[in-house]
Amino acid sequence: MAVVPTDSIAPAEDVSSTAPSTAPPEVETPPVEELLSTAVAAVGGVERPGQIEMVRAVERAIRSGDHLAVQAGTGTGKSLAYLIPSIRHAMTSKGAVVVSTATIALQRQLVDRDLPRLSEALAPQLPHQPTFAILKGRRNYLCRYKASAGWPDDEQDQLFEPREVGATGRMVQRIQEWAQETETGDRDELVPGVNEQAWRQFSVSARECLGATRCPSGMECFAELARARAGESDIVVTNHALLAIDAMEDIPLLPEHEVVVVDEAHELVDRVTSVVSGELSEGMVALAVRRVGRLIEQAISDRLMEAGEDLKALLAAAPAGRLDELPQVLGLTLALVRDAAWACITAMGPRTGGDKDDPESAGLRKAAFTALDEIHDTAQRMLDAFGHAEEVDRAEVVWLEAATDRRPPLLRIAPLTVAGMLRDKLFGDRTVVLTSATLALGGAFDGLARQWGLGGGKDGKAGWTGLDVGSPFDHPRSGILYIAKHLPQPGRDGLPEAYLEEITELIEAAGGRTLGLFSSMRAAKAATEALRERLSVPLLCQGDDSTMQLVKQFAEDEPTCLFGTLSLWQGVDVPGPSLRLVIIDRIPFPRPDDPLSSARQRHVTAKGGNGFMSVAATHAALLLAQGAGRLLRSQHDKGVVAVLDPRLATARYAGFLRDSLPPFWPTNDPLKVRDALKRLGTA
Repeated sequence: MAVVPTDSIAPAEDVSSTAPSTAPPEVETPPVEELLSTAVAAVGGVERPGQIEMVRAVERAIRSGDHLAVQAGTGTGKSLAYLIPSIRHAMTSKGAVVVSTATIALQRQLVDRDLPRLSEALAPQLPHQPTFAILKGRRNYLCRYKASAGWPDDEQDQLFEPREVGATGRMVQRIQEWAQETETGDRDELVPGVNEQAWRQFSVSARECLGATRCPSGMECFAELARARAGESDIVVTNHALLAIDAMEDIPLLPEHEVVVVDEAHELVDRVTSVVSGELSEGMVALAVRRVGRLIEQAISDRLMEAGEDLKALLAAAPAGRLDELPQVLGLTLALVRDAAWACITAMGPRTGGDKDDPESAGLRKAAFTALDEIHDTAQRMLDAFGHAEEVDRAEVVWLEAATDRRPPLLRIAPLTVAGMLRDKLFGDRTVVLTSATLALGGAFDGLARQWGLGGGKDGKAGWTGLDVGSPFDHPRSGILYIAKHLPQPGRDGLPEAYLEEITELIEAAGGRTLGLFSSMRAAKAATEALRERLSVPLLCQGDDSTMQLVKQFAEDEPTCLFGTLSLWQGVDVPGPSLRLVIIDRIPFPRPDDPLSSARQRHVTAKGGNGFMSVAATHAALLLAQGAGRLLRSQHDKGVVAVLDPRLATARYAGFLRDSLPPFWPTNDPLKVRDALKRLGTA
């Protein structure tokens, strides 16, 4: 029996492996409102007006073919609101619906909890019991052939400390033991997890894969079994990266589908950008040399090795940052790398042919071609990124990323916009529903719609509609938005003393119970170090332990505070009295020296738009809204979102940012806020 790789073990397997029932064909599929009532009753919930409005809007979009963007606040029950019309469509059209998420946590919620409950509850009213599967990129599944065939050790392309080598070795041993017992091969089921260095020794990319018909393990390939099961399912849960690859590559990875639901849609642009970005380093060249070394004449592979050494020397000496013009020496070096890689590709001969009966040789050749193709294509792409007379004609940005303790410097390239790709490849021939708690920035959907390629017109003018179904929470009565207008503007030299004093007073008034969201890890650590000496409550900082463990500790001990940066802005769900205060140290604009965002800002300006508002302010609005959304996670939650940056009250763009936040009761009075926090502490 084909095994469904899922993030669950029992519930999802039980449901998704259930064969369609023999319900009589004359069973008429009920309307979505009736199905919603059945589902809500089954999970012991209560129907909400926003949920009902959303389920109807999603059904209308599926029926009409128009795209839909839905902002649905926390507590709306949006997963049920899009899953029910999706299931109904799969029942009536005989085609799958793809649901894409940005995070593993939401995938697990859908596959472990929401879909099993829905499938069981709705089965009596539908032609057959709804089936579902989870599908990820090939790199996420263990490759049986690579795990057993003893592929050459070509992964030593980075230097590690001895203790890191020992830790990686232990992880490799754990993977080997797990490989003997896993039924799914899904990396996410390997707990605790392993680092990328260890996992790469047991996985292959789609380009490296021999293919099911040529691979000796093809009949039992975990990735192929996942694809087969997805092809038989009504709902296929995947991630934004795989969705983008499926839409933009010539080879389809997902089953045939006419409808896509993009949850956590505020992450779509960043995830797609990551998929279509490229990088080039000396380590990549060295890896390709090792892979091709035994397959061609040494003199030809030596030429690539020498080009890689030239690249290494150049990157080590060059300053990090964005490259607006192509330095002559870099252009010559990139051309050397490109041409040397092409010489190796040519020397390799035909890509398929005489090695059909020798899987090991076929695997070696496929791996070598993959590494060489990536180097050649990326070098050419970087050369093509320059030479435009006008800024408006530029399509991509190249930058040098500085070395870290774990890796040498490398060149990166990314598109200035993915709007055209999304418009043509994702939205072109399917209906897309995009949803999140944060989509209407500044009170409108247009900003994100432009980034998605849906145009900048008013709702409904470009084949799409924006809908805000609100939130079941009474924000003005449950929360306060406090902007510390009296504080100085934040500088570049760390947290001012006035900020530390303000944080101390707020936390003391709240009795702990504080989530501190900082714009950088340096600021979070500095605040933690300074405030541990001033506060009597426990204070945790991101990096002290795994983020999951820190959040658990924070949630279980009411007085505890947790400080951190980016992943905490969007990844914390702590309902109840353990979280009464969210502190945001400054408006989270992208760094002025961030190569990609600064290039995008300049590009928008060159085309006549407002680069600051389209890029920097939109980025800040998304993160602010996500951060403020950590406060109210259930109907009974109450508290304060405190923004220490006075620009949220005084700057010309402040109204746009505030309009992107939940409608809390606003104040600039620190005494009122501290009194409110003290009252909550005694309630």
